[in-house]
Amino acid sequence: MTMTGTPVLVRKGMTRKQRRLTLIGLALAVLGIAAGLVLYALSGSITLFQSPTDIVEKNLAPGSRMRLGGLVETGSVRRGENMQVSFTVTDGSHSIPVTYRGVLPDLFREGQGVVTEGVLGADRSFRADSVLARHDENYMPKEVADSLKRQGHWKPGDAAPNPNAANPRPAATPAPAGSR
Repeated sequence: MTMTGTPVLVRKGMTRKQRRLTLIGLALAVLGIAAGLVLYALSGSITLFQSPTDIVEKNLAPGSRMRLGGLVETGSVRRGENMQVSFTVTDGSHSIPVTYRGVLPDLFREGQGVVTEGVLGADRSFRADSVLARHDENYMPKEVADSLKRQGHWKPGDAAPNPNAANPRPAATPAPAGSR
């Protein structure tokens, strides 16, 4: 109250607890916005893996960027001019023709596993801009191996032994009773 008897409104600032909660809320909002922007930026560079059966059954849109994996069909490799190569990738059920311009990996050959990255064309052919060959299942993506297993083209004997799985750590042997 003032001397004249009128009440004075005293405005206090925020309490320490209110300031802390406001700061935490703002920090969470900024982190949420930053995470959203990062995910949006990455969405254009993510390429999904597909098998030939996936491409046929899902009826994927032409122009889609993806990875195609399977086996190089026997008798399908054709070499052209200017390092142009065409071949067919199969998973046993369906096949997709692939064209690639460039140097193929040394391990690339018919009947071997391959993963190509590129774009699906309107004619359901695949234009690859990179080709990766594998020499055993350790270098094959899990999705390719699973797809080949489902199609019955995976032989359990094809697996190279995993040194860690084949040789488990030996159990500790107890010391002789009198050696302590």
